[in-house]
Amino acid sequence: MGGYAEGTGYAERVADGDWAAIGGEVDARGCALTPPLLTGTECADIADLYDDVRRFRSTIDMERYRFGAGQYRYFAEPFPGPVAELREALYPRLLPIARGWAAKLGRPAPWPDTLPEWLDLCHAAGQRKPTPILLRYGPEDWNALHRDLYGDLVFPLQVVIGLDEPGADYTGGEFLMVEQRARAQSRGTSTLLPRGRGLVFTTRDRPVRSSRGWSAAPVRHGVSVVRSGRRRTLGLVFHDAA
Repeated sequence: MGGYAEGTGYAERVADGDWAAIGGEVDARGCALTPPLLTGTECADIADLYDDVRRFRSTIDMERYRFGAGQYRYFAEPFPGPVAELREALYPRLLPIARGWAAKLGRPAPWPDTLPEWLDLCHAAGQRKPTPILLRYGPEDWNALHRDLYGDLVFPLQVVIGLDEPGADYTGGEFLMVEQRARAQSRGTSTLLPRGRGLVFTTRDRPVRSSRGWSAAPVRHGVSVVRSGRRRTLGLVFHDAA
């Protein structure tokens, strides 16, 4: 899976990506796969953290809140090394896309050059709760279409990393995105997440060409019904929660 030896730096793995191509695909479709970010062993190690409740600040039962069916947990600080390092290494790669989108839409681009600086702004605005998330789905579990906003300060892109192998560890469970364009039908995209690879996708909306230049197309994401097996993913959101 990517040929990485255990211990290869996460920043190095992120840097291995063709970020011009990834950015172009995100611009065109609202999402794009990254190169491998985690080895199979690292995927298993992160997924196994789920049962250590001391690692997490809260647990959400999706059915209880009518978010779908299944469960997820928000990590507490300090994060496991791969979670913290990948989040910090990915942020500057996504930043040019975020700033480009803001320019197209005529919006402010409040994001500094580094993730710690951006999180300081979130915290000053009252968004202090960490948002890295570990999700676990079993048979018949699913996730309703939604957006991960959490407060007024929002980073427009996020990353989800597959921790299990589709077709081998589970079936179904496609990552779903639905985009609504003005005066047009909704457009859906489905993606199977290879184990260890990330999917960059839009958090809230994205710019699309319109007769007047650019307009913001709202986007929501979710997960289709898992038909068999167990599907686990690591979610990296780049703004904290109020």
